[in-house]
Amino acid sequence: MTQLAPGPRTSRGGSERSAASPVFASLAVRNYRLWAAGSLVSNTGTWMQRVAQDWLVLTVLTDESAVALGVVTALQFGPALLLGQLAGIAADRLPQRALLMATQALSGVWALLLGVLVVTGSAELWSVYVLAGLLGTTSAFDGPVRLTFVASLVGPDRLANAVALNSASFNAARLVGPGAAGLLIAAVGTGPVFLVNAATFAATCLALAALRSSEIEPLPRARRGRGATREALASVRRRPDVVLVLLVVGLVSAFGLNFPMTTALMARVEFARGPAEFGLLGSVLAIGSLTGALLAARRRAPTIRLVVGAAAAFGASALLAAVMPTYATFALALVPVGMSALTVLTAANALVQTTTEPALRGRVVALYMTVLVGTTPIGAPAIGWLAEVAGPRWAIAAGGLTALAAAAVAGAVLLRRRAVTPDDGA
Repeated sequence: MTQLAPGPRTSRGGSERSAASPVFASLAVRNYRLWAAGSLVSNTGTWMQRVAQDWLVLTVLTDESAVALGVVTALQFGPALLLGQLAGIAADRLPQRALLMATQALSGVWALLLGVLVVTGSAELWSVYVLAGLLGTTSAFDGPVRLTFVASLVGPDRLANAVALNSASFNAARLVGPGAAGLLIAAVGTGPVFLVNAATFAATCLALAALRSSEIEPLPRARRGRGATREALASVRRRPDVVLVLLVVGLVSAFGLNFPMTTALMARVEFARGPAEFGLLGSVLAIGSLTGALLAARRRAPTIRLVVGAAAAFGASALLAAVMPTYATFALALVPVGMSALTVLTAANALVQTTTEPALRGRVVALYMTVLVGTTPIGAPAIGWLAEVAGPRWAIAAGGLTALAAAAVAGAVLLRRRAVTPDDGA
């Protein structure tokens, strides 16, 4: 296993005062605090838009079409499958701060255009498809650089903690965003939600502008020339633990992590509820996710065994949620679903980042993002079709069964090999 070289301990202008708790250790770094604050605002807007977009497609532009909802999801996440390695090369070669400025500004533009179309009554299903694809393309480049940029803010010693806190921020936003979106949709419709999201991207741009350049630790840049993708793939092939992580994450993501779509269908179709109740389901799911992220922030070294165990827990909790008879019991069942799903993703992300050479990190993380996000276009239409034909309960159950199967296969490999690598903690 490749180990990270220790980084300078005094490169941040005295900003590394001790944190009150190991859970929040990275917040001792000023630059990271600014970045985390801006991301929290932007992530809240992003979750608001996800709820509004699903509700717009499901109730305004179609007659509760789960297939159309799946297509929008596929278009939004599909570019990561096609552009993942190109994005990883960009993250390893280009100035990350400037690249993030560009991707965040463009994401705000796409949200603004959609908001204007909806507010003026000009939105049609095809225009939502186009803007979802544009947002997906921008996000494909944003993802790898966003995930790897924190290493230059906090250094290797705090990287696992920063990865977990990023997930905590994302899910704290998820706790607030869906509920706020549901209330706003019920009051004034979906259009203003997109406009609010467009404005939130200014927070990350301002945070990036306020970072102290002298306290950003330069990361090794990838050499220019051909073979950049082959170099990253070769690195992963030498790491059976990472291959196993990618297998588990890919299957869980493709068929299990479709809850923005399936909870919309459960709220609308199964329980005949409105946008406020749909938004509340997203917030309840985030309670579990936030809990999982904060627990992950305490761990110094995530293991492959944790990834596999969390995938099994996610499968079991998803099956439990699928059979809940009422809106209230379904909402309660989403707490362990969110907690186990977030544990899978945070542990996998931290394991990949902290054990990859810095000069390869962008490309390897891009491969991870391709598997995480790029498999959604494969699974989302299939899950949408299943929900339309058999009902949303069966769609959730299918995701749970897939996660259990992935965990079983990975667990069998671990038992057979005793340990995927000599020092992976399995």
